[in-house]
Amino acid sequence: MTAISAKIASDSTSSDAPLNVEEAVRDRYSAAAQEKEAALCCPVEYDRKYLEAIPEEIIERDYGCGDPSQYVNPGDTVLDLGAGGGKICYIAAQVVGAEGKVIGVDCNDDMLGLARQYQPEMSEKLGYDNVDFRKGKIQDLKLNLELLDEQLVDRPVQTSTDWLEMETRAQNLRDTRPLVESDSVDVIVSNCVLNLVREDDRRQLFAEMFRTLRRGGRAVISDIVSDEDVPDALRNDARLWSGCMSGAFREDLFLKAFEDAGFFGVEIVKRQEEPWAVVDGIEFRSMTVRAWKGKEGPCLDGKQAVVYNGPWKAVIDDDGHRLNRGERMAVCDKTFHIYSREPYGSQITALPPAVAVPLEGAASFDCKRIAIRDPKDTKGGIAGLTMLPSEDCCSPSGDCC
Repeated sequence: MTAISAKIASDSTSSDAPLNVEEAVRDRYSAAAQEKEAALCCPVEYDRKYLEAIPEEIIERDYGCGDPSQYVNPGDTVLDLGAGGGKICYIAAQVVGAEGKVIGVDCNDDMLGLARQYQPEMSEKLGYDNVDFRKGKIQDLKLNLELLDEQLVDRPVQTSTDWLEMETRAQNLRDTRPLVESDSVDVIVSNCVLNLVREDDRRQLFAEMFRTLRRGGRAVISDIVSDEDVPDALRNDARLWSGCMSGAFREDLFLKAFEDAGFFGVEIVKRQEEPWAVVDGIEFRSMTVRAWKGKEGPCLDGKQAVVYNGPWKAVIDDDGHRLNRGERMAVCDKTFHIYSREPYGSQITALPPAVAVPLEGAASFDCKRIAIRDPKDTKGGIAGLTMLPSEDCCSPSGDCC
């Protein structure tokens, strides 16, 4: 760690000129597509069975810090943000199978060229072609840059009037032929790329992630985070920014960015114990976060309840619902179904209503109040019924106990 820290510190330079983040990232990754650069790598262990089919050139020019592909399921439609040379896309292609689909988005022509170069070979090895590489900026997933390039060949920008017309054409492409459709993706993955986006574009970046996911979909993002705020002197260093440090999210603010965009169930699924690098005492490490989409919509009272199983005495979710351990907490129909599946399902006992409540006529439910559900609402049977076990219930045969 000491040698790494010293080298990074010695590479760091300061300048009064504002840093062009996109130019710094583009230049470094274009070079890294041509020749391997070890400094961009954070050690990651991938499932070897998926790497066997992938060409060595793609593997050696992969610059990631985690493996979000392990959270992909068969049949998923996957969107990889900042796909680079295509390693995660080609791993995901094997996981999702012929019934699934993988979309890789990148704006670097050299990286796209590397990924596309091996697409016929990979299709032949797998027996199907389910990967589609598209040119675009991950913070603007509506704009297909290759379609825009085609228009600029016929109508190049030479004046400010041309520039304004180009902006109009770009917006028309967003509206009529979006790079990635809304509500079309089951899982978004990204491997050490979000930190490369300039800070002014990050709110839009998370909004675009949310837009493209289907209801019930999830984002699984591996990225470099810092334990402290990165000072301006480091943020204005081109090499540290393109090296995934200057633009690193502070750990807690990385999670908050998902929450602010409307995601729920935000959780750290993997966090590197030892820092990958240290600059001026600030630790940088890899962290993988998973977050879900699907809490939009009205809160209606379906007479359901949930019991939090523990181990905490009580927990509070992103929307302020408090669940007391072991108590029948009243929740709305939407929250009931959210709690019945990942990431909450293993910690919750879901209690459906004794009598189903049609949502068309259901009353509104105030999710801001903390309420205990009457047991009568979630158990069937006749009021006042008494039912005792038979004498042989706990017999050695174990029929009852």
